[in-house]
Amino acid sequence: MKKTFALTHPKHKPARWVEAIKHEIKKYLNRERRKPLPAGMDYWTFDCRFGASEEEAVEIFTSEIKQHIDAAVAQNLSGFYVEILARACNHKPKASAEVSD
Repeated sequence: MKKTFALTHPKHKPARWVEAIKHEIKKYLNRERRKPLPAGMDYWTFDCRFGASEEEAVEIFTSEIKQHIDAAVAQNLSGFYVEILARACNHKPKASAEVSD
């Protein structure tokens, strides 16, 4: 998903519009997680970028998206850009701890 969201809407109140945007992003993440994984892969991970515009976007973690949206609202931005790209990954094996007797 590469999308620029406007923080104003002619028919919706600003607080409800922000909640609708957050819900749309949540639905996208859940839809991507439900897709079947390629052979040999364990889980989906997401590469995320967020900014006032596409040129100003910086990398963030998926868990930080809502805080960045709230910050954009607090700064009275007219809109923001969010980019979420799904990528299949494997878990890294844990190094087994050897116990010396």
